[in-house]
Amino acid sequence: MMRWVVILSGLALAGCASVEPTEISTRVQAIEETLPPPKAFTRSSPRAPARSNANIGADFVSLHFALEGGAKLPIFTRFETPITVRLTGLPTASMQRDLTRLLTRLQREAGIDISQIQEGQANITIEAVSQEQIHEILPQAACFVVPNSSSFEEYRRDRRKQKSSWTRLRNREHLGIFIPYDVSPQEKRDCLHEEIAQALGPLNDLYHLPDSVFNDDNIHTVLTGFDMLILRAAYAPELRSGMTREQVEAVIPGVLSRLNPRGDTLPVQPNSETPRKWINAVQNSLRANRSTQSRLSSAERAARIGKEQGWTDHRRAYPHYVLGRMNQFEDPQKALQNYEIAMQFLRATPGTEVHQAYVTTQTASYALAQGRGPAILPDLDNAIEVMTKAENASQLATLLLLKSEALSQAGRLNQARSVRLDSLGWARYGFGSDTVVRSLMHETAENTPENERQIAKR
Repeated sequence: MMRWVVILSGLALAGCASVEPTEISTRVQAIEETLPPPKAFTRSSPRAPARSNANIGADFVSLHFALEGGAKLPIFTRFETPITVRLTGLPTASMQRDLTRLLTRLQREAGIDISQIQEGQANITIEAVSQEQIHEILPQAACFVVPNSSSFEEYRRDRRKQKSSWTRLRNREHLGIFIPYDVSPQEKRDCLHEEIAQALGPLNDLYHLPDSVFNDDNIHTVLTGFDMLILRAAYAPELRSGMTREQVEAVIPGVLSRLNPRGDTLPVQPNSETPRKWINAVQNSLRANRSTQSRLSSAERAARIGKEQGWTDHRRAYPHYVLGRMNQFEDPQKALQNYEIAMQFLRATPGTEVHQAYVTTQTASYALAQGRGPAILPDLDNAIEVMTKAENASQLATLLLLKSEALSQAGRLNQARSVRLDSLGWARYGFGSDTVVRSLMHETAENTPENERQIAKR
């Protein structure tokens, strides 16, 4: 059963890197011809933030008056006219579909006057370029947004000029977003959500936010109810470009009371800042260009800092999740211990259902390796529901693959095969077609009903 751990690891890695062509068997090629089309999400299920407006107001100010690296921004900026968006470069069909969905959500949920144009100068230009082009400028970036540029070549030429500095920006008029066309559909969609949100509003990320894309932990991949509230508040008539931090702090309570009256009835929760040393340790633990030992040491340092800070929220859990991922093959028992520690803090923290589903994806593969598939079906079903609402196709595909094995162990072979085939459609969106062929099709080809009966007897 450890083959499932290997398969899932391959899927996770494939989501972060391109896949070199490999030879595909004739049998797999035959099945590929009938492979289900990529699935796509058609309905959003954002949850309204369940926090005090006092907390949300403080978050609003922190998000708008600093950059991710810590640099302070002197004034509040936003677009002051109806916003136009143009998609250029080499966009794929999925990019256009996901952009249309996102713009509709921004209009409906955030009340922003934003629309797409096909020609002419747009306020926000989204150019689809290659990963290689992006990495030439920002080696660690998946995608990025910049001020005062309407094309990749313009930014390449002017990136060291004052016009490209966020700290010197006084009003948002023309911004450029650069997204790779040669990654999975989900990766392109995730970039659209994060970069358009930053083009419209906050430029900072806060690790203490459990329910937001404005968080570098990448747990949430599409705009949440909290994010839409932040964007709606940013375009409230009480605000305007050029306001100082003190001016925004004075009016934001009234804005939130009008937009989110429920937040005035909820108690204020204590909140601690996330120290730069913890952020650096977490980021270093995730850098692929560092040695395994260096990354492990960084994750362990982040775990120690979280304990020293007295945290009990998702920030305390996150380094342990990272440690589990890094130890899962070298020391499975240690990995499971870290996953359990992470889950202990997550279960005690409201609003961390998506975080918990990530951990379930990891722990379920070990349960399957021990033949405990039937016992974990309820946990898998819960995680599948959570990831469906979170619109995370890559995690959804992985969870469905795990569920298919759990059903096989329970002797429910027809259901197992149906669920496995269902996972393929989501995997094609979440990981990309090449990855599906190389990581899943061979497994599907081999797991005929007869083979599954033999597996179930082992």
